[in-house]
Amino acid sequence: MKFSLAEQTKIIEAITPSTGAAAAAGDYISLAGAPRIAVVCHINQANAAAVALTIEQAKDASGTESKAITEKVPIWANEDAAASEYLERKEDAVSYTTDSQLKKKIVVFQVDTDVLDKENGFSYICVKAALSNEANIVSALYIIGDLRYGAAEGPELTV
Repeated sequence: MKFSLAEQTKIIEAITPSTGAAAAAGDYISLAGAPRIAVVCHINQANAAAVALTIEQAKDASGTESKAITEKVPIWANEDAAASEYLERKEDAVSYTTDSQLKKKIVVFQVDTDVLDKENGFSYICVKAALSNEANIVSALYIIGDLRYGAAEGPELTV
């Protein structure tokens, strides 16, 4: 069977396109029914102020006791998406900060549920973009794969 992004993954908007004039936070989504998630961030960096991205975990969809993840996760980035379609593997980390070049950028975090503090009830994550500059535009998507029953029948992740 051929791979179908729409049928085999869930794609959930995390951060709507937002200016860097204020910090932005994605919705908290549950990873209880998903083994891993790709957090895909797109940055149109029109100002030299770097953009800092972090992944946080919480106990519920309202962000109860939200805190940064502490275990490093795989990260890929393309710091010039207009010139290349390739993502470069970066060092595993709990956050990523873009360089200051005025470019279009893509950053991908791969978050496995194993990095969450499940012993203390943390099963939700969100992506956050720190304040940078109003000329910088940031957006993000959650892409959830490896769903047992596919996208149409998979678990509700946004409740």
